[in-house]
Amino acid sequence: MEKLDEVDLKILRILQKDSKKTTKEIAKELHLTASPVYERIRRLEKKKYIKKYVALIDKKLVSQPITAICMVSLRYHDEGFIDTFDRQIRALSEVQECYHMAGKVDFFLKINLQSLDAYHEFVRLKLSKIDNIGVLESSFVLKEIFHSTEYNI
Repeated sequence: MEKLDEVDLKILRILQKDSKKTTKEIAKELHLTASPVYERIRRLEKKKYIKKYVALIDKKLVSQPITAICMVSLRYHDEGFIDTFDRQIRALSEVQECYHMAGKVDFFLKINLQSLDAYHEFVRLKLSKIDNIGVLESSFVLKEIFHSTEYNI
C-alpha cells in the first residue's frame, strides 16, 4: 500500500467533513491549483481510499428515531455457520451495521427503526428466523451524545 503524503491526507480530511466541496474549493483551501487536486482525488478514488460518497440523513426526520444495539452469540462457530449468518444478516435491510467481534459476543448489530414495537416485530419475524443464534442481547440508545463518520487521519 502506498504511503499518502500530507496533501492527500488533507484532501481526505476535507472530503470527510464535506464531500460536496468542489475541487476548486479544496484547491483554494490547500493553496493549490484545481488540476493537481482533481488528479489526487481521482487517484484516491481509484486506489479505494475513497470508497464512495454518501448523504448522511437525519434518522428522526425519516421516522427511524430508535437505535437498537444487538449483541449476537452463535451456537456453532465453524466457517460455514459464520458465512451463513453473514449472508442472512446482510439480507435484513433494518441492519445498518454489523461487526464480527472477538470477545463475549460474536456479532454486534446496529439497527434503526420507527419504534420499540417495530423492533419487537423485527426480532420476532426476521432475526429469530436465523437458526444459529444462541443468545441475543438488545440495548437501546437513550440519547446520541456524539456521532462521527470521520477517521482521525
